[in-house]
Amino acid sequence: MKKLTLPLIAALLLTLAIGGVVFGLKTQQTNTNDQTETLALSEASPTEPTTSEPPPTNPGNADQPTAPDSFIRFGIPTPPAKPKNAIRLATYNALNLFDTIDDPALFGRNEAIDDAKPVPHLKALAATIRALDPDILALQEIESNAALTDFRDTYLADLGYTYIASIDAGDNRGIEQAVLSRFPITDIKNWPQRNLEGIHPDKWGNAENYNAGQPIRFHRSPLRVVVEVPAQASGDVSTEPYTLTLYVVHAKSGRPGSYWRIAEAKGLLQILEQDLADNPAQNTAIIGDFNADLTADSLKAFTAAGYTDALADNLEPGDLFMTHESGRRIDYILINTNLADEIIPHSGFVLGTPALPKGLSWRDPYRPDGYASDHYPVAIDITPLETPSNN
Repeated sequence: MKKLTLPLIAALLLTLAIGGVVFGLKTQQTNTNDQTETLALSEASPTEPTTSEPPPTNPGNADQPTAPDSFIRFGIPTPPAKPKNAIRLATYNALNLFDTIDDPALFGRNEAIDDAKPVPHLKALAATIRALDPDILALQEIESNAALTDFRDTYLADLGYTYIASIDAGDNRGIEQAVLSRFPITDIKNWPQRNLEGIHPDKWGNAENYNAGQPIRFHRSPLRVVVEVPAQASGDVSTEPYTLTLYVVHAKSGRPGSYWRIAEAKGLLQILEQDLADNPAQNTAIIGDFNADLTADSLKAFTAAGYTDALADNLEPGDLFMTHESGRRIDYILINTNLADEIIPHSGFVLGTPALPKGLSWRDPYRPDGYASDHYPVAIDITPLETPSNN
């Protein structure tokens, strides 16, 4: 029995050892597959956060994968070349261009210190503006003149944006409309807290209206900026100074806010009527984030008054002209007949930038690499030469 026992024990030990190695290899392979699957999920289809607390509007891009071309869901990936002797006019909602300096005037529900735009998003915003190369850029969601100046000096110092307009618009959260320009800005004006028609209703959708019973005012006053393009002399072309008047808007957001947007549109049209009575030859662009599409009553008020969509001659079905990552077209350049004569035909476009994957919303913390804003810039090229009908 003793002679047989030792060989049997050795055989059993050898069998157990081989089995352990095989089991270890299978376990390692399973773990590797699990890690690969988890990584693939995190890159290709980030899930909704499990916490009930909403994430920051502008979380950073730490440890995020490089955005593939598929993240550019709307607009064109590369802007067209600017025609010779033309100027490019553009609008861009920069999504919370806030700095890290606390504003003591903003507190409680309007506290904005946590909205400072992350550095990766600032760099992506600057890269987009560089690619766009506008001569005059209307901006929305700017914290202040100081914040915009710091952004320009840090990221755009070599682009020639010598002139800046950004003044308090009366918004509770402190955001303003602004303009960056390579040409002199000769006048800046807005109408913060200007009374409009009507009072706020009791309900905001199905909820109580925070402003119920109060007079309706501009939520963010339009910003009027007059830009003077100096006379040009190039070859056989010689021009006089060209003046362009912008009304930069950022209409009240939210589906229940349609009544507010209508009142804001009517209020701005009253201002425009007076301005054009004083200067009938004024080249006018109403430009910015309207938070509604052309079928909305607030936009119909402008078109009924004779203002037209500057991109109308270039529109195509599909995603090329969507201006918001939700798949909506809510950013516009509306022009009067004076300016329409100087728009270069078929020059309008929307520049695509990385967007959230389809199915995700701003509540999800994921942002692809290269993410700058939830809006996309809209641009048009202009020949700064007065046509005979405007003289």
